[in-house]
Amino acid sequence: MKGKKAMQNQVFVINKHGKALMPCKPRKARILLRDGKAKVLKKEPFTIQLLYGSTGYKQDISVGIDSGQRYIGLAVTSQNKVLFQGEVELRQDVKKLIDTRRTYRRSRRNRKTRYRKSRFLNRIAKKKDNWLPPSVASKVNHNINWIKRLLSVLPKADLHIEVGKFDMQKMKNPEINGEGYQQGDLYGYQTVKQFVLARDNYTCQVCKKKGGKFKIHHIIYRSLGGTNTVDNLITVCSNCHTTKNHQTGILAKWCKDKMKVNKSYKGATFMNILKRRLFLAFPQAKFQYGAWTTLQRVDLDLTKSHYNDAVAISGIRKVKAKPTSIMMFKQFRKKKRSLHEATARKGRKTPNITSKRNAKNTKYAKGFWLNDYVKIKDSNKKGYISGFMSKGTNVRLRDIFGKYVSNSDKSYTSTKNISLINHSNNWQKQVITEKQYIMG
Repeated sequence: MKGKKAMQNQVFVINKHGKALMPCKPRKARILLRDGKAKVLKKEPFTIQLLYGSTGYKQDISVGIDSGQRYIGLAVTSQNKVLFQGEVELRQDVKKLIDTRRTYRRSRRNRKTRYRKSRFLNRIAKKKDNWLPPSVASKVNHNINWIKRLLSVLPKADLHIEVGKFDMQKMKNPEINGEGYQQGDLYGYQTVKQFVLARDNYTCQVCKKKGGKFKIHHIIYRSLGGTNTVDNLITVCSNCHTTKNHQTGILAKWCKDKMKVNKSYKGATFMNILKRRLFLAFPQAKFQYGAWTTLQRVDLDLTKSHYNDAVAISGIRKVKAKPTSIMMFKQFRKKKRSLHEATARKGRKTPNITSKRNAKNTKYAKGFWLNDYVKIKDSNKKGYISGFMSKGTNVRLRDIFGKYVSNSDKSYTSTKNISLINHSNNWQKQVITEKQYIMG
């Protein structure tokens, strides 16, 4: 590491009375655990608790958080040193699974099955304030929870959070401030349709015809992930808005060309939602945008990555010592609760129509559990158990990047050839080098 002293990620320490102390070196933590002077308190992030009285000398500490919808960058810095750096990868399949569940639920009412009373008055959005879709709520909660995890194992620390790459409102209006943020694109318009028609000057965006009957059309269909936001809606006349034009005509071609240049703001929209929640959860934090983070990272001579962004966000002026490894965390879907499947999956010859669980969907076999961290005997290869085969005699192992781990050209390994390192819950944890990070 050019110009910087190499070191290891520090281990977080809690004293006998539950108060956070300064992180210590891994070697010191191993000695304390070996001599029975400390015990393991947490795995994510790894934290030990002392079994003897100690107040400890506390230094100024800063925490940098690169918040996001897919990755969260974490960093702890103090006195020109990076004590800890890591990255969290969140699940991205929540929406898809919920959509599948909704499809099954709706189709049940049309099949000859036991009677299910239709429920249309249980809309959760009407029952709770500040409601969020489950897929969005999951990511927001994990961003908040990981920040709380770090703060809980550190003495009083300054919190710095990045809440987006840019301020979308300032891009449209550089003079915006105060109440202006509450007056968005639709301010002064009764409906979205009214705004889109006025924005497009009551002109068909395909044939440029004015006057007549207009329709509001989705550039990216909702079935393909499109939204009802104004940047995904256009004005189209009734002559262009036909079934034929939807499928293969000029409308389909126009939208296809438009999609190539029309950048999606789905990520930025999520960051706006997350930003408001972070403001409420951490009013003491210092917030900034990614444009400023980029300048800070360049000044520190750090490469582009989520954990390096977090280091820059922490406010450190100069980096004299920095870990050569990165602590990676990845969310793992451990349980599958669905009983019905409309189509047979791989390995099952007939569809599941009797609400019976597949025998292959086991979470325990031969002394090992799903998501256990194991090592292949007579080698240095390690991985997480992602599935069982042949009634548990073989397992599939994957690393934190999802790649198969095996001693042969096969994608599976016998349970006789693996040994347990530790059990894991719904999080996978792995220490990797910067070279592995780039290759992964």
